[in-house]
Formats: sequence, C-alpha cells, structure tokens
Amino acid sequence: MTRVCSIFSQILQLIPRLEFEFAARKHNAERHARGFTCWGQFVAMLFCQLGHAKSLREICGGLAASEGKLRHLGLPGAPPRSTLAYANEHRPWQMYQTVFHQLLEKCQTLAASRTGPNSRFRFKNKLMSLDATVIDLCASVFDWAQFRRTKGAVKLHLLLDHNGHLPAFAVVTEGKKHEIQVAREIAFTPGTTLVIDRGYTDYEWFVKLTQQKVHFVTRMKENADYGVVEKRELPNRRGVLRDEVIFFFKLAQAGVECFFRRIEFYDQEQERVLVFLTNNLVWSAATIAALYKQRWQIELFFESSTWCTPSDAMEFQGPIALNRPLVGALDGSVRPCIARRLLCAESKVRPRRLALPATGSAESTARQWSA
Repeated sequence: MTRVCSIFSQILQLIPRLEFEFAARKHNAERHARGFTCWGQFVAMLFCQLGHAKSLREICGGLAASEGKLRHLGLPGAPPRSTLAYANEHRPWQMYQTVFHQLLEKCQTLAASRTGPNSRFRFKNKLMSLDATVIDLCASVFDWAQFRRTKGAVKLHLLLDHNGHLPAFAVVTEGKKHEIQVAREIAFTPGTTLVIDRGYTDYEWFVKLTQQKVHFVTRMKENADYGVVEKRELPNRRGVLRDEVIFFFKLAQAGVECFFRRIEFYDQEQERVLVFLTNNLVWSAATIAALYKQRWQIELFFESSTWCTPSDAMEFQGPIALNRPLVGALDGSVRPCIARRLLCAESKVRPRRLALPATGSAESTARQWSA
C-alpha cells in the first residue's frame, strides 16, 4: 500500500523540529508556555495562513475538526482561542525571524547546488532585481498604516537574487514610502548587476551606483533631458534600433561627469519599442535587453508569494519544492504586529485566486487540507 503525506504535512517537513526547538530556546520563547508550545502555535498560524482563516474561531475550529491527525503534526490537540490569542500577543516575533532565516539558508544552499551563477549569461557577476509591491491592510485595524483616506497598506521592498530566485533583502515600510528612498539605503556588492524599473529613476543614485562599480539596467523615461555623445555601430541582428552614449543635462549642470548608455530595442512579441538605460558601456545591446527581460522574475515571485489556497492544495499533489516561496520576508525593524497580523494582507500584483466561500465551515477547510 502506498502511503502519502497530506499537503499540510509536507509543508511542515520543510522546517526540522530540532532547528525549530533551537530557535525557541535561543529566544526563551516558552518561558510561560503552560503546555502550549511554540511548535503548536506555529502549526496553528500556518494553518491560518494557508487556509485563509479570518478569526481565531476559524483556526481553532478547523484544527478541532482534524483532532485525530494533529498528533502526527506534533500538536496534542486544538488549542483554545484564549490560549492562542495569548501566545500571539506575548511570544517573541524574533524567534520566527530566526526560523525564516534557517529555511532561507537551506533554500539558498539547495539552489546553489543545482544551478550555477547566472547560467543564462557568460558573466559571473551577481544578478539582482529590485522592486516593491503594495499589500492592502484593514485601515480600522492597522491605523498606523494609513495609505489613503479610507485605506491602509504597507509596501514590501524586495531584492531578488536570480541564482535560485530567492530573496536577498526584504523590508516592509508604510505604503506611502517611495521605492527610491529604500533603494538608496541598500549597499550592493561591487560587480553586482541590478535590474530595476522606471520607478527607481534617480540620476544622482545612478551616479552613486556607477562609482560603486554596480551595473544597472532599467527603462528610460520619455521626458528625460539628455545629450548624445556617441552613436555606436549597430550589430547585424534584429531588434536593436539605436545604441548611444549619452549624458544628462541635470548632472552636467551640477558639475557631475558621468556617461550612460541608451539602447532602443524593438520587441517583436509585443510589437513595441523599448528604450533601455544602463551604465555598462561594454556589454552588447542584446545582452542588455535580455537582462531587463529577467526582471519579470520578481513579478512572478510577488505573484507566487501568496500562491497557496485550499483549492490549490487539492490540485497540487506532488512534493513541495524547497525553493518555492511560501511566505514573504520581514525585516527586523518591522513592527511585531505586522508579523502577527499579516494574515489580513493580500497582494495587489495579481487578482485573488478562488478560495473557499464565505459560508464554508471550518470543518470543510480542515477536510481539504488533510486531503
């Protein structure tokens, strides 16, 4: 007889119990446990995240509906609502940050062993994508996260390493904070290739990246005021329309001498002309275009960060891959309430997938996850 684990059990197998217990002892998280361990809290809140539970009643009711299967997950029984609420309020959030870094290190090791650095390109430099996404929050619950008059939101700033497509840096800020303000504070390793969109256009920051020997590839704004220094010979291949060395009048008026590269490329798939901007004067124009195309991987990462719903678990019957993102990263400077109440958040990158109807019971939720 072939035995298989439930989807929920496969996800829990990604976090070894010994490493989890080490993190709990490191932060002294169970000093007032009274029978409800940190592992039990983790199982309950992971069930809440993946099952899209909206209240403590749904969490505890859903776990109680699978009472006989909880012992195989390391949970003796479904916790009372008051016990789970007390644990969420008083357990140190730093412990779960340690658990996240443990899992991230394991994923990075696995990704490095399977793929070489930037195998699509000949250069050996680090290839990174930087972008941000807005996460909607309930304005009445998160009054400090005001985004608009009747809307609350936070913004996730993410630096994605293309070697394994894993996050290298993540921080959550207020929704009103602009992306470039966070980008200026990040220190990049010399030789890194950074792919960004037009929202990060800042000429002074571009000069700083050039001085740090960090290459960037982005799209140029249509209203950019620039002058052409050199027109380069076009290669004998389709797509490349122009290849020019330029300077910006704004930097020249400030006495800053820095040259950039402007490339016009025709995209046959979408039938439009794309204008790229980079500070690398050596690579071919086709390579610059191919690098910017890789920026789409960070959009896919944002889309898959909230990929799992009960209906998805019923469709996906294979083993869970270690490098498939399950949850987002939180920086240590973020308020602890974000880590505890991120369950109400939903990304705006993609339309919401079909979940259980609002009238569904907690027992039906538990039944789908135990399939």
